[in-house]
Amino acid sequence: MAENEIIHSDCITALHGLADHSVDLVFADPPYNLQLSNDLSRPDHTHVNAVRDAWDQFDSFAAYDEFTKVWLTEARRILKPDGAIWVIGSYHNIFRVGAILQDLGYWILNDVVWRKTNPMPNFRGRRFTNAHETLIWAARSQKSRHVFNYEAMKALNDDVQMRSDWELPLCTGSERLKQADGKKAHPTQKPENLLARVILASTRRGDVIVDPFFGTGTTGAVAKKLSRQFIGIEQDATYTDIARRRIAAVMPIDSKYLLETQPRRALPKIPFGSLIERGLLNPGDKLFDARKRFSAQVRADGSLVAKDKQSGSIHVLGAKLQNLPSCNGWTFWHVEKAGKTLVIDELRNQIRAENDSTNTHWPPSRINPGV
Repeated sequence: MAENEIIHSDCITALHGLADHSVDLVFADPPYNLQLSNDLSRPDHTHVNAVRDAWDQFDSFAAYDEFTKVWLTEARRILKPDGAIWVIGSYHNIFRVGAILQDLGYWILNDVVWRKTNPMPNFRGRRFTNAHETLIWAARSQKSRHVFNYEAMKALNDDVQMRSDWELPLCTGSERLKQADGKKAHPTQKPENLLARVILASTRRGDVIVDPFFGTGTTGAVAKKLSRQFIGIEQDATYTDIARRRIAAVMPIDSKYLLETQPRRALPKIPFGSLIERGLLNPGDKLFDARKRFSAQVRADGSLVAKDKQSGSIHVLGAKLQNLPSCNGWTFWHVEKAGKTLVIDELRNQIRAENDSTNTHWPPSRINPGV
């Protein structure tokens, strides 16, 4: 299996040629099966460039379902045990796809609504404007330990948990690929920021991503930028030529700007006593909460003692003073340093940074040498 490759073939044949359990993620933007019977026109009688290509035409729902079942079966075969898949679609097809995903043993993690900030209006006035598409994110199986870069998604969202509704614009302007005559190169080109969010959320650097409906190569372009590997499958020769030229012009982001945010539970454990051993705190130093309602002094053994002689670890004493069952002492206690108030978690992070000064990547085993 060659990585960073575009295969000119129908998706089922090409998927069949890939090895079992060989890829980390599948991103699929399959035919929508729009069932358009007539041309669409705007109120000013200008033509709407909708999807009327042969690849979106199926004789029946049964034919579409059979096609979907076959390519999803192949996709599941090539996924590693902890791999995952994203499928994007509209109301025309996504519910059928979701049911087949479950029938085949995939385990749905989220349905994500891509809410378009600039949707195409409904010209006939017979129904609501279609302002969103749905992405289904599913693990290969219920037992899969899928990748989710929770902290990275939280950082991308101003340190607030990212929700399953994403407000992003359609692909427009200079990003929209055009033919020589000025027409759209592809009718359903997806915006790069949508693919970037998917890839950053559910892969690590060096992971292999397969896109069985590659089109003009948005998945490959974003994968290359983010130092992921890709295999694109596309049956239309015009699209593959456009994709190759597009991806060849992409410059990967400098590796130092691609450091992955560690989940807090995966960070190295640093005991409170290490702060004393490193001289960041001294016995007798006064700690207090953010509102200065409670205070305690540091003991040489790493425990704290309050004015009323209650004592314990940073967690136990914090809980006792607040009459709570538990307390995260790292974020509860603060200290005054050089006229500045610091939460003691910042001192712990300082030790981690010193310990890790020669290892700037995480997790080391998943990073390509020299990247």
